[in-house]
Amino acid sequence: MKPTVDQDLCIGDGICEDLSPEVFELRDDGLAYVINEEPDESLWPTIKEAVSECPTDAIVLESYGSDADVAA
Repeated sequence: MKPTVDQDLCIGDGICEDLSPEVFELRDDGLAYVINEEPDESLWPTIKEAVSECPTDAIVLESYGSDADVAA
C-alpha cells in the first residue's frame, strides 16, 4: 500500500508531517504531500496514526496494482 493525500480535502493541519516526517511534508501552498511513496515497513505505525488523526480524512492508503482505496 502507498499513502496518498487528497489535495481537495487537505487543510494543511500538519499532523501527518508531525507524526511521520519521513513520509509527509507541508509545502509553501499550505498542503501536505507524500514525499516517500514506498515507505519502509518500520514507518507504517506512524503512517497509520497519521491517517487516523487527519481531521479531514485527506490521507488514503492506496493498494498497489489496484483501483481500490482503503481508508483507515
